[in-house]
Amino acid sequence: MTLQQLKYVIQIVQSGSISGAAQKLFITQPSLSKAVTDLEKEMGITIFCRNNRGVYLSEEGTRFLAYARQVVEQAQLLEQKYKKGTPVRRVFAISAQHYAFVVNAFVELIKEYGKNKYEFSLRESKTFDIIEDVRTKRSELGILFLNDFNHDVMMRMFEKAELSFVPLFLARPHVFVSRKNPLAGKEKVAMADLQDYPRLTYEQGINNSFYFAEEPYSTEESPKSIVVTDRATLFNLLIGLNGYTICSGILSSDLNGTEIVSVPLAREEKMEIGYIHAAEMPLSETAKRYLEHLNKYSFFL
Repeated sequence: MTLQQLKYVIQIVQSGSISGAAQKLFITQPSLSKAVTDLEKEMGITIFCRNNRGVYLSEEGTRFLAYARQVVEQAQLLEQKYKKGTPVRRVFAISAQHYAFVVNAFVELIKEYGKNKYEFSLRESKTFDIIEDVRTKRSELGILFLNDFNHDVMMRMFEKAELSFVPLFLARPHVFVSRKNPLAGKEKVAMADLQDYPRLTYEQGINNSFYFAEEPYSTEESPKSIVVTDRATLFNLLIGLNGYTICSGILSSDLNGTEIVSVPLAREEKMEIGYIHAAEMPLSETAKRYLEHLNKYSFFL
């Protein structure tokens, strides 16, 4: 087993295919395939399963990848310490529900590493996909929320995927509305106040479930409902259609402008914002630093 072989495995996972990894590594696809096959034979495991659409990590491969990343990161730290002028190339990925504070913290993290080499990924994704990203080590952290309704189901999923959930902070449900919406001036709004306005929610794909909804009270009926896939579209529709969405209430005027306001919802339930990570793996220093930035947003509640 060589350090280069471990780097090959990591690059294949990041690229999503052997051909894509070969292009980034500037080697031929047959050479890369042989290097991985040799590694599998030496370790006595199957790292990648193969089908007619390409390759994907096996269960053994998922665990192997976690250890491979540790070894490569430690090797990079050694190079940085003992080879002058050799900066560590930071690799870090997050998958998250559609929260502005997740993006804000990500921006602050990148500002810290702005002069160094890094490859960071931020995926605003569906709830099921967030869990899968962290389970397969595509992302180190997954940011999502739990409440009384989804808690037990989600915790069982985390346990099955060998993930740990760590709470960050509690938030009371709010609604985001346009500054021009008649509800914008209220101190609080009730669910009944929202009936005349379109409700905007995030699409959850083929794994759609009330338990995977990003918004509290997903089972409550709304006469007008619009499903979207990204935050920019949702915010545009909040303004253009006088719609609303139920959320944590944390906004950023720097990133989202001033046309959207947050109004408390007259409900007592709380949203527990937290992160998931691989239970058996310690967090990288980059992940720890990101979480420090993320925790700052608890003071906005």
